[in-house]
Amino acid sequence: MSSLTQTGAERIAQAFADSGKRAALMPYMMGGFPTLEASLAIGEAYADGGADLIELGVPFSDPLADGPVIHAAGTQALAAGATLAGVLEVGRRLSARLPVVLMAYANLVCVRGFEPFADLLVEHGISGLIVPDLPLEEGPELLEVCDARGLALVPLVAPTSSDERLARIGARARGFLYTVSVVGTTGERAALDDRLGTVLARAKAATAVPVAVGFGIGTPEQAADAAAAGAAGVIVGSRLVRAAAEADDPAAEVRAVVSAMADALR
Repeated sequence: MSSLTQTGAERIAQAFADSGKRAALMPYMMGGFPTLEASLAIGEAYADGGADLIELGVPFSDPLADGPVIHAAGTQALAAGATLAGVLEVGRRLSARLPVVLMAYANLVCVRGFEPFADLLVEHGISGLIVPDLPLEEGPELLEVCDARGLALVPLVAPTSSDERLARIGARARGFLYTVSVVGTTGERAALDDRLGTVLARAKAATAVPVAVGFGIGTPEQAADAAAAGAAGVIVGSRLVRAAAEADDPAAEVRAVVSAMADALR
């Protein structure tokens, strides 16, 4: 089945199944950072470097889940004129190569309405949606809207999630279950928590979709350790956003980092 006839959720499932790695690699990028055109080049570099999927962030003024590196990138993107329309166009162009999962805060979704927002994603070839600040109790309506359009609504679980809550979230997960490796915001850490294997095992027992881990993974060794701990997917964000911010040639720099991560997962 070609990507033109697959639903977004089906594209995500195929990306996990066909990655050829111990865990699928999903690098995060901030749409519009440092500019819209530059962010497109960064996404293309992710694909060239061996990414299996891309998480595309929409800049927002109050990003509750993001640490200082991604927060600063979002602020710069907004100052440079990034809009949802512009970020979705970046996503549309990248989706020709890889499944794109959009990360957007609830205000951006709710202000447009669930159905119009989901329709925008489908029109731009986006495969899935992450809304990190949408509570579980407020998610059923959006899940129904996404399911009707073949979009994967990807929920997050934390190490502190109770068994009961984990089971409820896992049952509603589409595409994959985003497992947060640490308590806190995004950002690089010196080492992964030695309880990660237990966190992942609990998440895997609660859902039928692949379990991906993010927050705190910044080196090839940490990516490999996450796969060894049982992750079916590895999400890398702050390390790549920092590389793009510090490099004279952001696309070349992030391609090298992604390539090293991909090699470590093979």
